[in-house]
Amino acid sequence: MKTKIFLSALLLSIVAMSFQFQSIQIKIKGSDTVLPLSQKEAESFMKTNKNASITVIGGGSGVGIAALLDGTTDIAMASRKLKMSEKMRLQEAGKTYKEVIIAYDALAIIVHPQNKIQQLTREQIEGIFIGKITNWKEVGGDDMKIVAYSRESSSGTYEFFKESLMKRKNYSPSILMMPATGAIVQSVAQTKGAIGYVGLAYVEEHIKPIKVSYDAGKTFVAPSIATAKNKTYPVVRPLFYYHLTTDEKKVKPFVDYILSATGQEIVQKVGYIKVN
Repeated sequence: MKTKIFLSALLLSIVAMSFQFQSIQIKIKGSDTVLPLSQKEAESFMKTNKNASITVIGGGSGVGIAALLDGTTDIAMASRKLKMSEKMRLQEAGKTYKEVIIAYDALAIIVHPQNKIQQLTREQIEGIFIGKITNWKEVGGDDMKIVAYSRESSSGTYEFFKESLMKRKNYSPSILMMPATGAIVQSVAQTKGAIGYVGLAYVEEHIKPIKVSYDAGKTFVAPSIATAKNKTYPVVRPLFYYHLTTDEKKVKPFVDYILSATGQEIVQKVGYIKVN
């Protein structure tokens, strides 16, 4: 009898140890906006979960969603909602998915620090990116050519900017399309006549975020965590994780961590807005 009890206890111990050392391997891909947040969350999660291995790669929301469709990522990072065409492709493949909002982001319009422009209306920003306004003197600045930078079309930020700031009008052919958000930051920092747009977490001392007006110039508000939270800054969007429902058990520990109090503190430290 004692032998049976001992063997049962030993078996339970082995099962417990197998769960303890069971590895968590998750691949995350997509939005450059969500990239720095996912990297920090993954680093923190892996410190407290030694058996976890999480890889995070950028490339754009469209790239991440395509990877989810072809099965090469477990989680797609996105700074926009799924397009109807993407939903249809998932449906046709017999795949169901889950959408999770992990944070919110204020989209900052940035210029070179030496540009004397401090603020622009939505209409002026639209005019610049559709090619109607080509010189800073047209919006109260110096006599200097405007050099506008945008993300590529695979970017969710590209889509959001076009919808929110340009009211679905087409980008001018003269706009310089960049492969990553970091490339926009670097280009604006090095070009005196430059303008671009980035997620709030990418704002640094080498670039200058400007105030934006959505009421034809009556009020101008600067992007910040505070103005995004109190909803006075008008250019705010949710940031998403998408995963297949069949991977729910696999990704849940990490997704739950991001939505926890600890994970949401990291959201704020990185420069984004908490979900709650």
